[in-house]
Amino acid sequence: MRSIWKGSIGFGLVNIPIKLYSAVQKSNLDLDMLDQKDHSRIKFQRINESTRKEVPFDKIVRGYLLNDNYVILDEQDFADASPEKTKMIELENFVDIQEINPIYYETSYYAEPETQGKKAYALLLKALIQSKKAGVGRFVLRSTENLCVIHPLDEVITVTKIRFQEEIRSAEVIKVPALDTISKKELDVGMALIKQYSSPFDISSFKDEYTNELLKIIKAKAKGKRATVKKLKPRTATEDDLYSQLMQSLKSKGA
Repeated sequence: MRSIWKGSIGFGLVNIPIKLYSAVQKSNLDLDMLDQKDHSRIKFQRINESTRKEVPFDKIVRGYLLNDNYVILDEQDFADASPEKTKMIELENFVDIQEINPIYYETSYYAEPETQGKKAYALLLKALIQSKKAGVGRFVLRSTENLCVIHPLDEVITVTKIRFQEEIRSAEVIKVPALDTISKKELDVGMALIKQYSSPFDISSFKDEYTNELLKIIKAKAKGKRATVKKLKPRTATEDDLYSQLMQSLKSKGA
C-alpha cells in the first residue's frame, strides 16, 4: 500500500506523527470502455474549450469564478488557508461512536505511526480501546477539509472520514405514509418477524455475489460458452392484505 497523507494526530499536547493508508478497496470488476467497432480502448482527454486542444495534466491549474473572472489558486494558497490542518488531525473531543448516524460515514484510512511516535500511538490506541470512545477531528486532504473520527479497529488506529451536517440533504420532501395506518396486530407480527430474522452481525457472511456471477459469465464467454444463469423466482403473495403476508413470512422462515 502507498500512503496518501503524512502528518500528525494531536492528542492534547502529545504529537503523534503518522502516515495514512486507504483501508478500503472496491470489489467490483474493472471494466474498460471500448469502441464497438474494433474494441480499442476509449480514453478521456482534458480539452481546452477555446482551442479544442488537449492540455497536459501538469499545465492544468485550479481556479474559482468570482465576478466573472477566475482567481487562480496554487498549492501554497491551499496550505495557507489552514496550515495546521494540512499537517495535523487535532482531536477536538471524544464521543461514543454509536452516537454517529451511519449516514455520515464516508471512507476509512489506517494510521501507521512514524518511528518517533510509536509509544504515543500505543497510548492513544490503548486509551481508545479501554474508554470505548472515538476522537473527533478535522484535517485537510486533497485541498478539502474533512471531518473524521479516530477509532480502534483490530488494534490499529483508524481514521474514518464523516460528512459535515450541511452535506446531508433534508428528508422533508420525501413522502412517507402515516405510522398510525399500522394496526397493533400487524405491528406485533412485524416485530416477531424481525426477531425471527435477528442474528449477530457477521460481515464475512456477506459476499459480492453480483461480481462473482458476472466474472463467471466473463470466463465462460472467453471460452465461447454461455454461463448458466440462475432463474429469478417471482415473489407472489397469495393474500392481498399485509397481515396475511406477514404471517406467511413467519411460517416460511420457520419452515
